[in-house]
Amino acid sequence: MLHLIYLQASTDGLMQMLPFVAMLAVLYFFMILPQRRRMKKEKQFRSDIKKGSKVITTSGIHGRIVEVNDTNNTVVIETGAGKIRFERAAISMELTQKIAEK
Repeated sequence: MLHLIYLQASTDGLMQMLPFVAMLAVLYFFMILPQRRRMKKEKQFRSDIKKGSKVITTSGIHGRIVEVNDTNNTVVIETGAGKIRFERAAISMELTQKIAEK
């Protein structure tokens, strides 16, 4: 009799944990996994930056890359006002691909 009560209590505890496990799974598949994919894609984009690409920085400056320095992760962008040195992390997107898509 005592074993029967113990078994019922343990399955009830597992059933109470099921919604929390389901919420964690949903959180992982809909928030964490897409964010990881996006970060991996951005890292690949920044490592593939090459001379002559038209880009936009995170601050909204449009320009063309004239120099890529791999040793300190910087790029020189030529804008209408002159040449400016930026970190690779400051490059937001490439305009060359956006123009080709349209």
